[in-house]
Amino acid sequence: MFRQIIPAAVALGLVTNPAKSADLPTFAASPEAPPLVASWSPWLVRVRALGVLPDAGARLAAAGAPIAGAGVRITDSAIPELDISYFFTRNIAAELILGVTRHGIQGAGTLAGTRIGSTWILPPTLTLQYHFDGFGPLKPYIGAGVNYSIFFGERERGGFTGFRLSNSFAPALQAGFDYMLDEHWGVNVDVKKLFLDTKVKLNAGVIRGRVDIDPWIVGAGITYKF
Repeated sequence: MFRQIIPAAVALGLVTNPAKSADLPTFAASPEAPPLVASWSPWLVRVRALGVLPDAGARLAAAGAPIAGAGVRITDSAIPELDISYFFTRNIAAELILGVTRHGIQGAGTLAGTRIGSTWILPPTLTLQYHFDGFGPLKPYIGAGVNYSIFFGERERGGFTGFRLSNSFAPALQAGFDYMLDEHWGVNVDVKKLFLDTKVKLNAGVIRGRVDIDPWIVGAGITYKF
């Protein structure tokens, strides 16, 4: 009988003194992990093929007298080019392009058929760009900046001597777009207009004047964003 009383007393105690939630141990919720932030790099490079298409004109004089109707024609050039861009923000970037072009120069107008010479041009161009948002993988941009063209390796033709072109600054305008294939790789199309002119001398300065080169620079290539 004593063995029957003990279990009954235990059962009665459980009924009359139920456990309360406050009597149970509590555990603090583990803090949530912070969301992962996608890495962002300000550097972008492009390798492009460029077509350099001069829109040429000239104002020439011989011994101080203008040569009426004289002009020049400057040959087009196709080159590989390297472009480095740095993004100050996700929309504002600076771009520097590097390449070297070679051009032949011939007479036009009253000088038509006259071979004048050839030259190499190193035309580093720095532009400040605005990149637009909201177009998905399409990343259009516009830009404006400055070009400094260095002329070297001039060679005279057609009986002329002492052919020299002066280094010159020029304003530059730009428009283009990148189409990103993934986070890093894309394709690029870019157009620039340079308003470039330079001083020219021939025959020890007997013939001199200014040559407008004003090239369109049209490029397409591959984009890599770090």
